[in-house]
Amino acid sequence: MRFKFVDTLFSRLFALAVGAILASHAIAFGLFFMLYHDAARCHPQPPVGGVVIGVVTELLALATAAWLGARSIARPIQQLAVAAVELGNDVNRSALPESGPVEAQLAARAFNRMQADLRQQLAARGHFLAAVSHDLRTPLTRIRLRVEQLAEPDVRAQLHADATEMAAMLDATLEYLRGEAAVEVPAMLDVQALVSSMTEDYQEQGHAIECAGVVAPILAQPIALRRALANLMENALRYGGVTKVECAMHPSGLSITIHDQGPGIPAAELSAVMQPFYRLESSRNKASGGVGLGLSIACEAIERQGGTLTLYNAPEGGLVATVLLRPNKC
Repeated sequence: MRFKFVDTLFSRLFALAVGAILASHAIAFGLFFMLYHDAARCHPQPPVGGVVIGVVTELLALATAAWLGARSIARPIQQLAVAAVELGNDVNRSALPESGPVEAQLAARAFNRMQADLRQQLAARGHFLAAVSHDLRTPLTRIRLRVEQLAEPDVRAQLHADATEMAAMLDATLEYLRGEAAVEVPAMLDVQALVSSMTEDYQEQGHAIECAGVVAPILAQPIALRRALANLMENALRYGGVTKVECAMHPSGLSITIHDQGPGIPAAELSAVMQPFYRLESSRNKASGGVGLGLSIACEAIERQGGTLTLYNAPEGGLVATVLLRPNKC
């Protein structure tokens, strides 16, 4: 019966431990023999130094084997953990190498298969969103045309408002789902130039908004970040009127702070407002409160590139939204 070696973590550790024990004993025996042979004529008893050297050699060999064994176990687990984190930001990342022990190969193969399935599901979701967008807009257009043919002005105005509301909800929902399904390649982005151009656009529209601060370029997803900042700025201008945007560099990354002069948000609802379709009781009117997706879209877009979005009420009044982007986390 022919023996076949199987490259597993157990076999690697077992072979490493046996090799370390045999090597340490061989080295210790050789050193001990050399020292004892030279001193045997003068000292009938074995030298103490030889015993100490032998013990130290064995301990060093076993410690080295333990370090190599721990590294051999940890490396594939670390690679899998890093790949799992990167997958949340980029589903098109390169596949894991299917090498190493059998366990590592199986784990990498399963991870790569899962990544391929996710890419296929996202592609199918994109086609579905395109089809739904087209199919739902067609009957809405017909409804609007038929509403215009009604003779009663009051009924026509009410139905027209309902159709407009439905169209706004459809657009917001599709934008939210499209943003979740979109995969954008990160690139070096001049955040300061982006924020400055956005604030200038709002100023040209007559809004009271200003920008301050100096920051360096950072690796980010430009379209997603612009969409997130646009939602935050529009919310601030809608509810707060006067708005200030400040960019700053920190040891932990780059921050973009948007401070408005509005009424703020109740402390108990600061986290809930970032959930999809959540609206405050004071914002039930669609004309002012939207459909409850602006902050959700912003939060999703920022988290996809490794950033965080936090909301808090300023002591002097108004709501503060802080976007923190960490370098090389996209």
